[in-house]
Amino acid sequence: MKLKSIFSFVFLGALVFSCGNDKTKENTEDLKVNETTFDNNVDQFADIKVLRYQIPGWENLTLKEQKLVYYLTQAGLSGRDISWDQNYKHNLKIRTALEKVYTNFNGDKTTENWSAFEVYLKRVWFSNGIHHHYSNDKIKPDFSADYLNELLAETQTVLEGDAFDVIFNDVDVKKVNQAKGVDNVAVSAVNFYGEGVTNKDVETFYAAKKSPDPSKPLSFGLNSQLVKENGVLKERVYKSGGLYGSAIDEIIKWLELAKGVAENEAQAHALGLLISYYKTGDLQTWDDYNVAWTAATEGNIDYINSFIEVYNDPLGYRGSYETIVQIKDFDMSKKMEVLSKSAQWFEDNSPLMEAHKKKNVVGVSYKTVNVAGEAGDASPGTPIGVNLPNANWIRAAVGSKSVSLGNIVEASNNAGSSGRLKEFVNDEEELELEETYSKQADKLHTALHEVVGHASGQLNPGVGETKETLKNYASTLEEGRADLVALYYLYDSKIQELGLTDNWEKTGKAAYNDYIRNGLLTQLIRLNLGDDVEEAHMRNRQWISAWVFEKGQTDKVIEKITRNGKTYFNINDYAKLRKLFGELLTETQRIKSEGDYKAAEALVENYGVKVDQKIHAEILERNKQFKSAPYTGYVNPILVAKTNEAGDIIEVRVEEPKTFVEQMLDYGKKFNFLPEVN
Repeated sequence: MKLKSIFSFVFLGALVFSCGNDKTKENTEDLKVNETTFDNNVDQFADIKVLRYQIPGWENLTLKEQKLVYYLTQAGLSGRDISWDQNYKHNLKIRTALEKVYTNFNGDKTTENWSAFEVYLKRVWFSNGIHHHYSNDKIKPDFSADYLNELLAETQTVLEGDAFDVIFNDVDVKKVNQAKGVDNVAVSAVNFYGEGVTNKDVETFYAAKKSPDPSKPLSFGLNSQLVKENGVLKERVYKSGGLYGSAIDEIIKWLELAKGVAENEAQAHALGLLISYYKTGDLQTWDDYNVAWTAATEGNIDYINSFIEVYNDPLGYRGSYETIVQIKDFDMSKKMEVLSKSAQWFEDNSPLMEAHKKKNVVGVSYKTVNVAGEAGDASPGTPIGVNLPNANWIRAAVGSKSVSLGNIVEASNNAGSSGRLKEFVNDEEELELEETYSKQADKLHTALHEVVGHASGQLNPGVGETKETLKNYASTLEEGRADLVALYYLYDSKIQELGLTDNWEKTGKAAYNDYIRNGLLTQLIRLNLGDDVEEAHMRNRQWISAWVFEKGQTDKVIEKITRNGKTYFNINDYAKLRKLFGELLTETQRIKSEGDYKAAEALVENYGVKVDQKIHAEILERNKQFKSAPYTGYVNPILVAKTNEAGDIIEVRVEEPKTFVEQMLDYGKKFNFLPEVN
């Protein structure tokens, strides 16, 4: 699981979607140092801000460790085009044509049409395709089909048929459609399923699949495309010699080099299993790899690589390609290690029903890491926290790894301002809490969400995997469940007892203020007026916030305030709100443990989908005064390997890309390993 954002959407604290808040004196001084030595800002267009990040401690790595990072990042980038093709069947053809136009056009570049073309191309780059990275809506160009035809003709570029028409028509308007009452597979544009495949086809096909050991269910569908050939359902497996084989062979090449410079035997063993998985596509090997990878906790370097998160599949089977290469942040990891050591305490003291609690929480490791490179579904829009593996039985039997991406969070903090915060907080007390404690609260929420949240709870005996029981609601229920665990413990003296804050009460209040403000107000800035909430993380923040608001109305736990025509939400009783979070956590875990689809549907549809249109219009109007974009992503540092005459790497140097355009064009040339149609 990966945490896209926590409480605050564009301006509150240490989040991937940044415009941070005013800092404390100490943090402001840190920011001034960073501002004089490193500029995080790269570009801004449409609703997107692009930043750059540094790799702290790079110079302290040995050459062998630097080689390992280099090989792993090259492996990750080699599979970049897989995510483009997974996102939509025409993406690679469209990108190739648009990049050729951009590179070769010598006409008038001062026109509004050319400016609109540039913005459209940047948006497509950012989203790894023609559908918005967060809303899943097809991106609409602000230029005409006639103008694009002129550009294509002038640059001798070919883009025709459906691949051209889809840019402008009303076909495939949603990459992932999670709406109730439709055939989600049939109406989703994501390229996980072939023409004519339906929800019923998918469910029937995988219901017939049986794992050799039912207590260790295989992740059927994770690494394949399901298609119909002559009316018969068939999987096209992602592997060497299979679907995406040419890119996977490049990934394997770099992973084999990485294995040769592994830090220890456990790490090398895990890499060997990952290579074997890419070669065979065997799902038992995937599980063997995850067990080995989870157990390989020693060393300074770690990574995420393969087909992992299932958010882009409307039914939650198929994994999107992604990679993150990580360097351990020793100081922060040591500080947060107490959470891993206290995982059993959190489980024992949670409000879950006893039957749903794990009796033995095992192998939960937590690290703050610094990112050295990302690709696929993790880039340019990156998570800020990750907890893997996703298989419930591996979490229960072996454990999990949780990380917080420290330098990504830092870059976000350093690129922000406080204007939006002051617009949407209810009063000075809330503003002061935010400015003083939100950064700490955000870090703790990330840690608790990943370490305690995703690792907590268990399924009832005989209940199938969540993707099978909760179907299209599985992702938002799981993210909401992890959020609720974090929220429950953020207002608990235990976090101060563990040395994670100097004032648990104020930290918790700041966290609660952030979450409710975001869930009921500010995240609406990401939606067009009239839209439903569809993205899994946005849904979970809304259904949690709306549920506790409704259930606490009698006691005015959260009060809706209208002042000068503006809406605010004020928390009157934090202790009662914590109790409500606990009650909702109990119910959410019950839904997951029992596989109660009807209850999941009711919770999400009643509280997490529909938007108060009057408040939405108000929020959009209030936001017009701010220029900073609501979404943030990142360019990657460039790792340059210097070799001697024998071809051996003698140095790995870190450079920063000058522009977002430069990096995207460079990636398109260097890591173009797939045909346009796969």
